[in-house]
Amino acid sequence: MAFFPPDRYVSSVEQIDIEALYRQGKRALLLDRDNTLVPRDRRCAPDSVMAWLSAARRLGFQMMIVSNNWHRDHVARSASELHMDYISHAMKPAPFALSSALRRLQVDPDQAVMIGDQLYTDVWAGKLAGIHTILVQPQTTTDLWFTRIMRIFERRALMGVPLEE
Repeated sequence: MAFFPPDRYVSSVEQIDIEALYRQGKRALLLDRDNTLVPRDRRCAPDSVMAWLSAARRLGFQMMIVSNNWHRDHVARSASELHMDYISHAMKPAPFALSSALRRLQVDPDQAVMIGDQLYTDVWAGKLAGIHTILVQPQTTTDLWFTRIMRIFERRALMGVPLEE
């Protein structure tokens, strides 16, 4: 079982019931970029992700990309296309970028959800910041070399954590 397990583990962002999150009092979505919103081997988010984000926006969710990606221009381009603000170079699992995002969005930790594809960065940062976490399966198997290594440990840590389809 994972140390700092996610609150939920789902197959993709689009499988997250945003209306249920809204009913639970969540008002802000902090979203990882690479392999969460945008497949690592593509430049743009899939149409299904765009539709999910539009539905979240219609409900009144505030959203921000919080990415460890060092290519600020890639993160900025995605944020512009997805109509939201962003933080790049987030240094997750350190919680500081998430705390900054909460301040910028003017929401409390209990009103936010951190959604990402990596246990040891996205989920741990959310847990350390006191934020509800949802882990999604990566959109593609294309990853950076060090992420591929971490995925080996991640798979072992997630054994026994139920995947919601």
